[in-house]
Parts: sequence; C-alpha cells; structure tokens
Amino acid sequence: MKTVILAGGFGTRLSEETEIKPKPMVEIGGHPILWHIMKYYSAFGFNEFIVALGYKSEVIKQYFLNYRNLSGSLTVNLRSDKIEIYDSNCEDWVIHLVDTGINTATGGRLKRLEPFLKNEQFMLTYGDGLSNVDLHQLISFHQKKKNIATITASHPPARFGEIIMNENDDVIGFSEKPQIGVGWINSGFMVFEPEIFRFLKGDETVLEADALEALARVGKLSAYCHDGFWQCMDTLRDKRQLDSRWADANPPWKIWD
Repeated sequence: MKTVILAGGFGTRLSEETEIKPKPMVEIGGHPILWHIMKYYSAFGFNEFIVALGYKSEVIKQYFLNYRNLSGSLTVNLRSDKIEIYDSNCEDWVIHLVDTGINTATGGRLKRLEPFLKNEQFMLTYGDGLSNVDLHQLISFHQKKKNIATITASHPPARFGEIIMNENDDVIGFSEKPQIGVGWINSGFMVFEPEIFRFLKGDETVLEADALEALARVGKLSAYCHDGFWQCMDTLRDKRQLDSRWADANPPWKIWD
C-alpha cells in the first residue's frame, strides 16, 4: 500500500526554520521530520511513498538524490569520475517526489496525485506530525467500516504543563506534557479508498474543509480514536519538544531498530 505525505506547505508559523527549507525538512535529532515519518511507516512494512511537493521542493529532491551517497562510505575516482559506495545502510524505499504546485491547497495536492492512486486503497498523512498509532490496526478498522475515508482522531497535547494537586490543594507533582483528556482532532494518519477523488475538484479544494466535511455529511467518513502519543510541529516550541523527546531513551514514535 502506498503512503502519501503532504509536504508542500509554507510552514509560516515556523518561519525561524522555514525561510530556507520546507517544514518537512526541519530536523528533529539531526534528521528531517519527514525522515521520521517515513521510518515509522516503514517499520510497519510500508515502503512506497508519494511525497506531494510545493514550497522549496528542490530541498526535498536534493535530500533524496544525495541520500544513498551520504549514508555510507565513498570512494571517488576523480580521473574516471567513478563513485563507489559501500557500507551504506539505505532503507528499502521507493519515493515518488511529485511537484503539486506552490499555492495548491491540501485537497488539490492529493487530486494531482490521482494518476498514481486512482485504482487502489492508500494512506495519507501530513509532513509535520509524529505519532505511535498502530497502522495495522488503523487499516483493519478502516476495512471493517467500509467507508471512503478514515482519519485518526487524537487528543492534542496541552500547551502548558499541568499541576497535580491532592484534595487538600497541596501540590504533589507536575505533568510537563499531558494530553488533553477531552476533545479530538484530526491528526492525519488517514486511509482512503480511490473514491475520494470524486470529492476533490481542483487546486483550490481543501482536503479537510471541503472533501472530509462532504464525506461526513454523506456518512462515508470514519474516525479511528488513538489515545496514545501524537504531536505536530507547528512552532519552534513544538520542534524543541520533539527534539527533547527524541533525546529520551525511548521516543514514543521510534519503533525501528
């Protein structure tokens, strides 16, 4: 099954980083968040990706063009212009890097990928969010529901730390990264049937406000509720939090060796 990653937005709320690179290339622990997302899907056995490009697409293209050369040792023969690569531990990925326009909306980007996907079930996620959702369970849920689309619903992380008190109003501890106990948001990690393309009209179509809401109105949209870890990278504060989580002994989304 192919995985679509939306990687074309401007990332204006993270302008400290995105003036020179697209948001999916902002690094967490020395690797682009796009790499973390792909590693996560790959850990479940999904190794074919379609990356919908837009803003600063050349940065993502250069990264993958150079990926194999930079992941191992090289011998370069300057006279013959021959390069020998060894000790390279490259992932077994097939990556389609597709330009979908600078100003195209999310649904429009997906619509432009129809030639790659029109006859098959596929997954889609955003290029700026990490989770530990079980993808196999997500797909099983989607197939049982028999709807056109399934989104993953997650609790957003709290913006501030939480004070923990007892019944006497004494502080007994702090929770620095609690999840909000009520309310759900669309956290990405979606599964679609090819019928989704009937709900995508053109470049101006917004996946969330147009296509998904239309599916909800006709009863063809499901939500897989995920109570575990999820965090997006909208701001510099979010990036720093994810950097901190990556430095932990067991980052919640790192399920690969």
